[in-house]
Amino acid sequence: MPLRNRPPAIETSALTGAKTFEHVSDAALAVVAWLNANRVDYVVVGPVARIVHGDSSARGPLAIVPAPYGRNLDRLVRALGAARARTRLPGEATGSAGESPLAESHPVRLSPERLLDPERLTLRCGSHDLDIEGQPAGVPRYQELLYEAAKVGLAPEITAEIAGVADVAHFEHLRRTGVPPEIRVSRAVRSPAGAVVEASAAGAARAPAAPSPLRRG
Repeated sequence: MPLRNRPPAIETSALTGAKTFEHVSDAALAVVAWLNANRVDYVVVGPVARIVHGDSSARGPLAIVPAPYGRNLDRLVRALGAARARTRLPGEATGSAGESPLAESHPVRLSPERLLDPERLTLRCGSHDLDIEGQPAGVPRYQELLYEAAKVGLAPEITAEIAGVADVAHFEHLRRTGVPPEIRVSRAVRSPAGAVVEASAAGAARAPAAPSPLRRG
């Protein structure tokens, strides 16, 4: 591939200036900058979003939900291919920077359709990790996430759309349990005979979460 047509690479060394959120790793910031340079549209969920919402103990790779339209997925597939993305092994530990350069990984064949699978893709691009969240039934879709998201400056000239706190909690529940959260709504109703009975309904919903300090600008 001619150099002029090659997608931008992940460059940790290109990061300059102070971080806005000190607990966001340089590795995660480098992946954000790389996605932006490749003109990929996405919303951040997972550990980085939790840090932005005030959970300084959160650790792990950048996790995203990409916009599902064709050209965006094509750009992401092309960028991942140029970065020689591979699949991280299940349960593989990551370092304090959210990466583990020496850990084993497997080749993966990516396509726009594969990026929309229900299962999460856990990828390694060189020494950097990226999770692409799956889209099983019951999870918020990209447009829903974007509606509640806020564009946040993570470092000078590095911004990302960060999912709302309830959506971040939803994906965290999915990550822990493998199923979307479910809530049960009940209300007291009076029967024709005058007795009070309970009516209830269950369904998938966004997980409840504490208010976030983040506000849409």
